Amino acid sequence: MAVIAPAERAGTTGARGLVPALLVLLGALSSLVGLSWDVQWHVDVGPDTFFTLPHLFIYAGSALTGLTALTVVLRTTVAERAGREVDAAVGGRAVGVFGKTFAAPVAYLVTGTSAAVFLVYGLWDQWWHGVYGFDATIDSPPHIGLLLSVSATIIGSLMTFAVVAERERWGRAGVFLAVAMLVAFCTITSLAFSSANLGVNAVDISIAFTTVMLLLTATSFFRRPGAALLTAVTVAGVQAVLWVFTPWATTTYADSVGLPVRDYVEGVPAMPNLIPMSLLGVALVVELARRGRWSARVLAPTLGAVGAVVITALAPVQRLITRGFPIVDLGALALTCVVAALFGLLAGFLGWRFGVMLRALIPTNAAPAEEGVR
Repeated sequence: MAVIAPAERAGTTGARGLVPALLVLLGALSSLVGLSWDVQWHVDVGPDTFFTLPHLFIYAGSALTGLTALTVVLRTTVAERAGREVDAAVGGRAVGVFGKTFAAPVAYLVTGTSAAVFLVYGLWDQWWHGVYGFDATIDSPPHIGLLLSVSATIIGSLMTFAVVAERERWGRAGVFLAVAMLVAFCTITSLAFSSANLGVNAVDISIAFTTVMLLLTATSFFRRPGAALLTAVTVAGVQAVLWVFTPWATTTYADSVGLPVRDYVEGVPAMPNLIPMSLLGVALVVELARRGRWSARVLAPTLGAVGAVVITALAPVQRLITRGFPIVDLGALALTCVVAALFGLLAGFLGWRFGVMLRALIPTNAAPAEEGVR
């Protein structure tokens, strides 16, 4: 894909960049809510078919993000062909697609491509239901593809806000919310490892890895005091909303269609309970550590390892408090923490680099002088 050099302007994007960014975020939020609802449906009610209300939320969210991305790409293409200046603050610099047939801002290219891939997996999911009937598990092959597609869509949404985060307050708020949504969404994707028999809890390791990586991505991107803590607070806010909405929506919908809720329902929402509550403590550690003068090459992996161990070690404690699951095998927990520390080193390194990559999306004439890395 060839880069199409836009005429970048120093002014703010205003509503022109805000509206499509919010529409993409709204679509991603709809998919997140639908997923949490769908997971709870599987837990509290049982198998489902393709056409359910939670599925409608998921698919409507993807449709909204896809149509928004398509609209932005078409408008950008028309403007570029007419010789009008293309503001790089609307989704980032435009790149040529299909031999420069289209000019697509990079953030909306990611979002639109993810929505298109989601449609393919959606058709596969419909075929899957047609062949096998009810779905009894969240981690079927088409579901994993759908989850990864929506995760990529949220990444695209994160990119749209990152482009304007230096100049617009709503851009900064969008980055925090998109990162928090991605943390929540990746907990379900981590369930793909639930059947792995490796002597360690691979699901807890995967959740710790993605959570710490995303926390440090936001920290690296903003490079300001309080960024890690604000990220953790936003994650906690998303967790609280899903915690209240998910069981209520599941019970209400089951009653409306005349289906009974299982007798052993615990009242603890499944997906929100996967989100690490210990993230606030990890964020405080990150904030304290960054007060000193450290090389990011050393500090980021170190914080990643520490954060991953804290989240992994406290995950069984969270399950004990919320669901009463006892901690029975301390040896396996210790080994899981050791493996989590190794993956945490990688998470810290990748998280910091991803933050640097997000900063590269900011138009050069919009970004202030970058602070030195501490």
